Amino acid sequence: MSALDAVSIIVAKRDGAELSDAQIDHIVAGYTSGAVAEEQMSALLMAIVWRGMSRREIVRWTDAMIATGTRLDFTGLRRGDAALRTVDKHSTGGVGDKITLPLGPLVASYGVAVPQLSGRGLGHTGGTLDKLEAISGWRADLTVAQMTRQLADVGAVVCAAGADLAPADRKIYALRDVTGTVESIPLLASSIMSKKIAEGTAALVLDVKTGSGAFLKTFDESAELARTMVELGTDAGVATTALITDMNTPLGRTAGNALEVAETLEVLDGGGPADVVDLTLTLAHEMLCLAGLPDVDPASNLRNGRAMDSWRSMVAAQGGDPAAPLPTARHTDVVVAESTGILTGLDAMAVGRAAWLLGAGRTTPGAPVQAEAGVIWHAGLGESVRAGRPLFTLHTQTPDRFDSARVALADAVEVGEPRQVTAAGTVLARVDST
Repeated sequence: MSALDAVSIIVAKRDGAELSDAQIDHIVAGYTSGAVAEEQMSALLMAIVWRGMSRREIVRWTDAMIATGTRLDFTGLRRGDAALRTVDKHSTGGVGDKITLPLGPLVASYGVAVPQLSGRGLGHTGGTLDKLEAISGWRADLTVAQMTRQLADVGAVVCAAGADLAPADRKIYALRDVTGTVESIPLLASSIMSKKIAEGTAALVLDVKTGSGAFLKTFDESAELARTMVELGTDAGVATTALITDMNTPLGRTAGNALEVAETLEVLDGGGPADVVDLTLTLAHEMLCLAGLPDVDPASNLRNGRAMDSWRSMVAAQGGDPAAPLPTARHTDVVVAESTGILTGLDAMAVGRAAWLLGAGRTTPGAPVQAEAGVIWHAGLGESVRAGRPLFTLHTQTPDRFDSARVALADAVEVGEPRQVTAAGTVLARVDST
């Protein structure tokens, strides 16, 4: 019989032992209720970072976090007489990654329900809710009843996860963020999948980023995370696939909340940067396949305006005014290219940090962000730049931030002779349960 006290559980994992189901259930429930102290959970999290977890331990840890709250159920969701299939997408986070915004309405325009419980940004990666809150009147907080009604009526919803959805993860994540234990594959996988499984979606597509602008910098780490999450979803009865995509270069041409919404509107209007369009369509195809529509061409509803109609309905259903102008920064600053040639490198982390320094991101949970702040880059990989011509435009409400943002971008760009480059969002691998 395994000892069921916090110290014994910490010592067991410190010494490389597998934790029993009972030990995992005890420590997760105890920390959520306050019976286990923060310093004890901190010690266990660091032991997990060093010692890892077996597949059985990760599955049980995920289940234990789900068990601390409620699990949504959309199996009875209908529109008229027709049952609605639910499918969601989750990204592990990146710079300029606004794909959730056009993707949900696009997939919903084919009669699929897309429930997306999203979060806010912290550090260099942008938060989907922060972006949408740049729209006048839009609200993130919905009840389960409101969310269900919107899925039936509109087909797409993006909202904040309720406090009763895997509350253990909310508490443990906050502790990981301040104890240097975020970049652990077992902890990352269980954190993401506990919320997605509890969300109640029937199918899930994961966009696992890799590269300088991602949480995991190497392909091997990202592939391990993808495999682990696919296994967790499959074991829980959620049809799950994952794409590993490049995040060495930021997606699109903008990083920042209102700026990325404006770029989303370009995509929904049939235009927009090629890398954003390509990844949106690739993920839409994966989602539609899982929803039983493998022969649908998602590009058609970008061309004919149905995806835009779906976007407007989704925004309006959550109190937003889809026709309202987006906020714009009072102050801008232009950074010019220092040399002439072909843009062969644009560091995602540097761009993300610059946007954060300008006010688009936050350093602590709950801190305010500037909807207007961010970075526009005027050339993509493989395109020509000319010395003295604009390369970046910086946006902020507080111009004293320009100097630090310029420093962050000082070594972000490589200009040289034409060569083969990997576009942002390029699919490097696909992982499924087979």
